[in-house]
Amino acid sequence: MENFVPPGDCPVCGEHVEEGSASCQSCGSCPQSGWSEDAVYDGLDLPAESFGESENAVTKGKSTTKRLVLAIALLIGVVILFVLTKP
Repeated sequence: MENFVPPGDCPVCGEHVEEGSASCQSCGSCPQSGWSEDAVYDGLDLPAESFGESENAVTKGKSTTKRLVLAIALLIGVVILFVLTKP
């Protein structure tokens, strides 16, 4: 892969790299990275793909349920106050 010289298709992602380009505009691979697949993720410090996805869905559902219960309780409280204060 280190023999790649633009112009041509990037050996990592397949996007066209223009002549004179220092790196692939799509994935960031360059001669210094050896046009390696690791260049795509250098320095991003991303968690694993499955990290937290299901946990976030469960947490979001609980949060939404709590908000809905609170909104209904407040609505019932306002209605009760309106009925009690009406002469």
